[in-house]
Amino acid sequence: MPFSGSSFPCEFTTCFSSYQGEASRYIFLNKFRKFLQENASNRGNLTVLCPPEYMVCFLHRLIAALRFFWDGHKVKAPAALGSEEAYVPPQLFYNGKVDYFDLQRLGGLLSHLKKTLKDDLAAKANVLIDPAELQAVTMDDLDEDEESATSAAQRPSATLAIGGALARPGWLSSPTLGRANRFLSTAAVSLMNPRRPLGTLEKVKVRTLSVEQRTEEDIEGSNGNEGLLLGRPPEEPDQPITENSLLEVLDGIVMMYNLSVHQQLGKMVGVSDDVNEYAMALKDTEEKISRCPKRRRDIHEELLKSQKVFSEKLNHLSRRLAWINVTIYSKEKMQDIYWLLRVCIRTIEHGDRTGSLFAFMPEFYLSVAMNSYSALKNYFSPVNSMEELPGYEETLMRLAAILAKHFADSRIVGTDIRDSLMQALASYVCYPHSLRAVERIPEEQRISMMKNLLAPYEQRPWAQTNWILVRLWRGCGFGYRYTRLPHLLKTKPEDASLPSLQKPCPSTLLQRHMADLLHSDCDLAPSFLNSVLNQLNWAFSEFIGMIQEIQQAAERLERNFVDSRQLKVCATCFDLSVSLLRVLEMTVTLAPEIFLDWNRPSSELLLRRLAQLLNQVLNRVTAERNLFDRVVNLRLPGLESVDHYPILVAVTGILVRLLVDTDAQGAERATAVLLADPCFQLRSIQYLLGHAEPAAMAAAATATEKRHFSLSTYTEYISAEELSKVDKMLSHLSEESKQAAATTLPTSEEDLCPICYAHPISAIFRPCSHKSCKACINQHLMNNKDCFFCKATITGVDDFTKPASS
Repeated sequence: MPFSGSSFPCEFTTCFSSYQGEASRYIFLNKFRKFLQENASNRGNLTVLCPPEYMVCFLHRLIAALRFFWDGHKVKAPAALGSEEAYVPPQLFYNGKVDYFDLQRLGGLLSHLKKTLKDDLAAKANVLIDPAELQAVTMDDLDEDEESATSAAQRPSATLAIGGALARPGWLSSPTLGRANRFLSTAAVSLMNPRRPLGTLEKVKVRTLSVEQRTEEDIEGSNGNEGLLLGRPPEEPDQPITENSLLEVLDGIVMMYNLSVHQQLGKMVGVSDDVNEYAMALKDTEEKISRCPKRRRDIHEELLKSQKVFSEKLNHLSRRLAWINVTIYSKEKMQDIYWLLRVCIRTIEHGDRTGSLFAFMPEFYLSVAMNSYSALKNYFSPVNSMEELPGYEETLMRLAAILAKHFADSRIVGTDIRDSLMQALASYVCYPHSLRAVERIPEEQRISMMKNLLAPYEQRPWAQTNWILVRLWRGCGFGYRYTRLPHLLKTKPEDASLPSLQKPCPSTLLQRHMADLLHSDCDLAPSFLNSVLNQLNWAFSEFIGMIQEIQQAAERLERNFVDSRQLKVCATCFDLSVSLLRVLEMTVTLAPEIFLDWNRPSSELLLRRLAQLLNQVLNRVTAERNLFDRVVNLRLPGLESVDHYPILVAVTGILVRLLVDTDAQGAERATAVLLADPCFQLRSIQYLLGHAEPAAMAAAATATEKRHFSLSTYTEYISAEELSKVDKMLSHLSEESKQAAATTLPTSEEDLCPICYAHPISAIFRPCSHKSCKACINQHLMNNKDCFFCKATITGVDDFTKPASS
């Protein structure tokens, strides 16, 4: 392979820089595309790939050459764009002139897009796929039905344009459009420039060419053929950009960054970590030498050898780090990556305006936009700061708009790229400067983003969505102003720059949008909250099941090792439970009427479900010498985040908002529902302030090592006002539970709900007249419309009161 390995980067200056406008530029383009293809198709074969260090240097030299010729062309053609405004026009992604190999498109496989969007291609870009140019080259292709001779004879020789759009001939529906991706990427197309005055429609036939066969005419165009720019959509401005050959080089630079350069930039950051580790090892060795007794010459000699090894390695790594900082992470190289980020942002914005044709864009444009921003933020600092770059605030806002719009874009179907967009947005809202950029995007986009975040969790991966909502709330919740959990303060974090370890920076603006959506959309609120409650029930149940297995393993006499993966999953389920509780706290605070205004259809049911889950969590976590306590006290590696504080303060925040920070009617309804739940135990509320029952206190007195949990001990995390509200809540529930116990009459077994045996019968079903309590039937009707007993379809539920005479 003459163009693989390290030989090609050294040739580019000769082929590209030395011969302006001559045929050698197009030889370079074909070699460059072949080089990218080989590196894209052999990403796991290190013997074939160009060395990553060479790719990094090649990228920066190519950017410098490209910008030089781009600005040189602007001098000759002042109407063209300068390199500071460079972007890749969207027609390159669907007109078949540039081969993207087997790289994934935003909308899926190219063969699928060509088939499903052929009408849009014809209407918007005047692009007609010519199946006659496609040949069967695989067994699958040979099995396809070919176009009959009769239909081929009936194919129209010309098509009249109506209103500037092409009437689509019937042969476009040929099954030969379903060819493999790589052949459709270079498929012949029939195109017409929609901006020329339309008389008789002319078709420009483009032959299916391999990379090596392309000529200057195929790239730059001639005689009405726009070359790479064929099929310009109406949304694209009718303004010259630059020479077509430079557009293809720009496209290749973006692809090259995605293939190798970003990964290499990340690897070089590891050199700094290695320097720190060897420096600490050297310091530790020198301290041991100073403490080593003189009589132990053998140990002293070994320590000196270690000191020499660490010193030599540290010197070597320090020199390498200095070279990296000067050559790879310099200010000039940072400006190149920043320029590439802005190119990707402009390209995505132009592609987005084309509507459905946006699906043709390769996924790597979004990947490079996210990765280049990550490199600028994490790799080049603290030597060079991104905030010093020109137009930094605007760029941050435009990238925020892209993430906010496209993380739930239906035109993007790839699971990996959708997850990457979601993770990037989750990271974006963790840092104050990028969160403020999200708040500066247009209001319509902000509201749309929040509406997408409030979509039911069952319809998509929900953990990252929940994390985004939690970050918008963190700093406003009950006892939720911490950066690290109280019991982890004495341990050193693995990486202080992690998004989860950033200081709270809540967004009151986005919270207000969320509140408005929950207020105004009567269907959105119950569907969202039911999904959150379902996920909380699942996550906490999984967590309890896992800690039971961990406790059983720890109690066995033989030596057991708990699988680290199981510990990680257990901790993840706990963290998910806490985050879901915080989202519920956020919802109760921003829109309490969803639970307390029983004129809303689902309010009472939502409140009952919420009370049931809160009581279950409290009972599991607060029981004396329970399973949760035992596992927490084991302090197993991997379960560091599992502790009483995070989950109990989240539950407390919800209860305080429902019982204290609300009007009298709301507090009365919430109290009644909470006390009516059969799982309610007053001692769980007393546990929050360290008030244990006498029997429990006596048992604890014999175990001196036992420390009672109490919110009052966390004065640095919980304010005096918050503690007073908890005390008020406890007094209120104590009084109400006493009154409820005094007024509750004994209920005979026949009057109890036959489903739960906890509540009196209070509901009768139509039309079958079977009965249960309201809690059971409301819960049942969420997923099933059939009667518990006779399986008849329930059409309505009425209140039931037992007649006094019976």
